Amino acid sequence: MDNSLGKTRVKGLLSIISAILLLLSLSGFRVQAQEEGKQLFQVCAACHTVGGGKLIGPDLKGVTERLDRDWLKSFIKNSQVMIADGDEYAVKVFEANNKIPMPPNDLSEEQLNILLDYIKNYDAAAATPETEPTPAADATTDQSTESLFMAEEKQPYDNMQISFIISMVLILLALIDIFVTRLVRAKAIHISLIIIALAISIEVVIKEAQALGRQQYYSPDQPIAFSHKVHSSDNRIDCRYCHFTANESRHAGIPPTQLCMNCHNVVKEGTHTGTEEIAKIYSAMESGKPTQWIKVHNLPDHVYFNHAQHVEVGKVACQECHGDVENMDRIVQVEDLSMGWCINCHRNTEVQFMENDFYTRYEALHNKIKSGEIKKITVNTIGGNDCQKCHY
Repeated sequence: MDNSLGKTRVKGLLSIISAILLLLSLSGFRVQAQEEGKQLFQVCAACHTVGGGKLIGPDLKGVTERLDRDWLKSFIKNSQVMIADGDEYAVKVFEANNKIPMPPNDLSEEQLNILLDYIKNYDAAAATPETEPTPAADATTDQSTESLFMAEEKQPYDNMQISFIISMVLILLALIDIFVTRLVRAKAIHISLIIIALAISIEVVIKEAQALGRQQYYSPDQPIAFSHKVHSSDNRIDCRYCHFTANESRHAGIPPTQLCMNCHNVVKEGTHTGTEEIAKIYSAMESGKPTQWIKVHNLPDHVYFNHAQHVEVGKVACQECHGDVENMDRIVQVEDLSMGWCINCHRNTEVQFMENDFYTRYEALHNKIKSGEIKKITVNTIGGNDCQKCHY
């Protein structure tokens, strides 16, 4: 009788553990979505707050209640298309914010929903200083450097690791009971525990594997608060004036301090930061030590990428990979730069083939185009997706 009662209690305990594990998995998915929403909002935080007042763009508090969700998704993806199409409210928002265009965002339907849910459920008290949108400065004064440039993104704590450890422990306990202790006769309980734990473990492994070598939305704190918007958009400086090796080298290059001085010998006060940031350029010149800029767009060591091949030969615009840089105060990596992203680009991007001297040696393809056998040449057609082109 006591043995039977003990087994009943064990069965009840395992049932409770199974239920807890199921709730843990559901909670883990919700936390993961919240963390992904936080990451997605890092791009928005350069121009928007949630309840902190207006920055470059409007305060987003309550926006999901005021506006239709489908409208918001369309606006986030490409506001300029909506403005060009004459959407009345899109035009109103554009004009109310000094006609500063919001960069287009190539987000999936799932990412858009996660971002909007994050904004809807945003809790200022729970936000960390590193990720909380900066409150607006006094409207009568220029924005401070702190509000204009995002703080360095802090990698979110991945509590999925805890779920993974618990899952492994429960799998081990279930296997021990099956083959050794045999306290629970109902095999369905063991199977349920193992299936749920395996599902959580596999999901964690997949997410961690996908994240290897990727740093989408990375926006490190730089030694000088350099604004690409001020230089590229406001002052119309061409990207390749500063990144002058992009046309002939695999690297775009970081401009030396001497190049900065071409302008800042005369320009000694910044639009938003006064003399403080420009003074760092003079300090670097005087000390002879180069500014230690932090590279934002990084690829794994086993990947070969050549800027000259894309910029000079392929005539690819900088924005295709780096996003709407001319409207970024602080640079952020907007694309994930994954292999899939590159392959899709190679499959879909049409090469400027006929009028490009670089491709004159592809006689067979030229003849096929002239005969009408093929209508266009993509990067994939000329071997852009061959493994050895990027992995040598």
